[in-house]
Amino acid sequence: MKILVLGASGQLGHCLKKVSEERSIEDISFPSEQDGNILEPSLLDLLFEKERPEFVVNCAAYTAVDRAEDEIDICRKVNRYGAENIAKVCLKYYCTLIHVSTDFVFKGNVPQLLSETDPVEPENIYGLTKLEGERAIADVLPKHFTLRTSWLYSEFGNNFVKTMLRLGKERDELGVIVDQVGSPTYAIDLAGAIFDIIDSESSDYGVYHYSNEGVTSWFDFAKTIFDISDTKVYVKPVKTTEYVTKAVRPAYSVMDKSKIKNSFGIRIPYWRDSLKECISRLA
Repeated sequence: MKILVLGASGQLGHCLKKVSEERSIEDISFPSEQDGNILEPSLLDLLFEKERPEFVVNCAAYTAVDRAEDEIDICRKVNRYGAENIAKVCLKYYCTLIHVSTDFVFKGNVPQLLSETDPVEPENIYGLTKLEGERAIADVLPKHFTLRTSWLYSEFGNNFVKTMLRLGKERDELGVIVDQVGSPTYAIDLAGAIFDIIDSESSDYGVYHYSNEGVTSWFDFAKTIFDISDTKVYVKPVKTTEYVTKAVRPAYSVMDKSKIKNSFGIRIPYWRDSLKECISRLA
């Protein structure tokens, strides 16, 4: 089955390429940002006409959460209208779309596992536009899988793990948020789950949740990063009220992964185990 990855230059795109190589997946294409520009329907049409994919994975997104509060238009263009453009061209060429979304579609103010059917109430522009993208796809394209994920990191791109490792070498003390709780996700694991869904040839379309198993705060996540990497730095717990950001973030966004595990037989690694793997690869 021919697979086309949009947003291939980003963190998840790199992870999909790495996992495809590890799994010896040959019939897969990673077009450039220019050739796969999701804001240009005519270019997408040319790309799909050339590639004729059966599966499309959309990793393209505007993910600068705080900057999005000021750059609403471009954030919406990418996350909402870009997603809709992809859905329309997938419909035309009879493709199945796997679209990556976020836990930020939830308000995250109740300490309970979030299921796919729970009410959505994004608190920031990034989450709102990602939700708009989810709905635009669902309105256009029946054959789609939307995967909501959280706290994505890997050895590629810019992410929390790499930032902490860099700052840990530069500073003796760091303050990290202690009262926001969620589940980190190793993008290599998410990439593997995406290929598992493709391999399943399932038609059980819809929304699914995927993150690594377990629960932690940003503070404990940072502490574990430094412990595993043997980095000597004092980590100070900081409350959200002491570290004000433009975008409001969920206080509790731990997602229930029962649906994706039961539907595809996917075993999800524990977050600490995947973190050890990532830090080992970085080293």
